[in-house]
Amino acid sequence: MNKLIAMTVSDLKLRIFRKIDTLEKNKLEEFYGILLNYINGQKDITDWNKLSTSQKQGILDAVEEIDSGKGIQNNKVVDKFRKKYSDG
Repeated sequence: MNKLIAMTVSDLKLRIFRKIDTLEKNKLEEFYGILLNYINGQKDITDWNKLSTSQKQGILDAVEEIDSGKGIQNNKVVDKFRKKYSDG
């Protein structure tokens, strides 16, 4: 951690850019989503505080399921509903 403290802001930005620049498209899109969630989450957490205990628990349970590999990939869900509701 001390190594990061000694780094200038420009150095840190360059290191971050280099890491991002090597990501494949799907990882880059995932990172972008995480970054936006992080930035937006830092601005306002009042929505979380407005949720009921059961709503909060539902979200936490869903995150736990995803983390344990029980989730369904977004593209599979989208494909399923495109096929189901397509005009063709």
